[in-house]
Amino acid sequence: MKVMVLGADGYLGWPLSMKLANKYDYEVIGVDNFSRRERVREIGSDSALPIRSMDERIRAFEENFGKKIIFEEGDLRDYEFVEKIIKKYRPDVIVHFAEIPSAPYSMIDVHHAVETHENNVNGTLNLLFAMKEFSPEAHLIKLGTMGEYGTPNIDIPEGFFEIEYRGRKDVLPFPRQAGSFYHQTKVHDSNNIMLACKIWGLRSTDIMQGVVYGTRTDETAVDERLVTRFDFDEAFGTVINRFCAQAVIGHPLTPYGKGNQTRGFLNIMDTMRCIETIMRNPPKEGEYRVVNQLTEVLNINEIAEKVQNIGKELGLDPVIERIENPRVEAEEHYYNVDYKKLGEMGFRRKYTVDDSIRYMLEDLIPHKERIEKYKRHIIPKIKWREGLSE
Repeated sequence: MKVMVLGADGYLGWPLSMKLANKYDYEVIGVDNFSRRERVREIGSDSALPIRSMDERIRAFEENFGKKIIFEEGDLRDYEFVEKIIKKYRPDVIVHFAEIPSAPYSMIDVHHAVETHENNVNGTLNLLFAMKEFSPEAHLIKLGTMGEYGTPNIDIPEGFFEIEYRGRKDVLPFPRQAGSFYHQTKVHDSNNIMLACKIWGLRSTDIMQGVVYGTRTDETAVDERLVTRFDFDEAFGTVINRFCAQAVIGHPLTPYGKGNQTRGFLNIMDTMRCIETIMRNPPKEGEYRVVNQLTEVLNINEIAEKVQNIGKELGLDPVIERIENPRVEAEEHYYNVDYKKLGEMGFRRKYTVDDSIRYMLEDLIPHKERIEKYKRHIIPKIKWREGLSE
């Protein structure tokens, strides 16, 4: 099988590229423009785990596993580039991780909001048109987010639900209630992909993914040159990763507001296994399929307490200090999510938050000084209400 991974230099893209090439012996074509590295530097931060150049990564992968990863550098906003790579490789599967994955980044100001829309929405549109022309049979696996749904006061289905209105029934897309300009781009992507499947007969799995955490996968643990990035700053650091980094340097763990915001979570190793499962179970021609991808539902206070307790077992002394919420979001709400489709495809969870926090802290402790260097970028300065950073 020929698999193209867009965003192959990223937190998920790099370990997935290795997993597919090593475990399944697929022909893997990685694509990236290295913008994640640039945007984290713009924020003033860096990865807690030092990452190597793509050339070094690929060499180290070949040395350790005897397998190859093809790499193409380019930007999905450039249609000529997208057309060239889809025409050249005609992949069987395209895994699309090549988007700006940060709600706070999109809320800095008008320029960052527009940049996020141009990168995410236009890049995906370019990809859809290139697929139509040169690889219409390919299975597009698109990374969406559970944030598309928001926090409605009813159960959240997997993409679609049956509704009755004025005596008539239909199955319709579940309403999207984005909470940031970033999440709004994901909503636009979902609508555009759904339309492309309907009118061109493309096939796609749209993954509504929970919050991913973790420092390692089977392949990244083999050689320090193979580690994937680990962000902990206010813009690109997801909550469990951020709390673990805070615990390592003795910084208070900082839930926003009341801390009862509830979300879905999954370990990075389970994330890889979810993608593998989806690849083995493709949708049919013209099908737009939605899968909610998570393994646990927790609130932020629960996570902070887990990091605090496990940190103490390792000789750390984490304290919890709630801070003013920079976001506009419900801090107490109903949250009940369906996530059955992956199980029906054969996926079974292997890792829990409790299992993972210990090894995450152990992996981060050797990089304490590196985290200390950038700790001023952990506390949020980007405010939703004002729409401007301080």
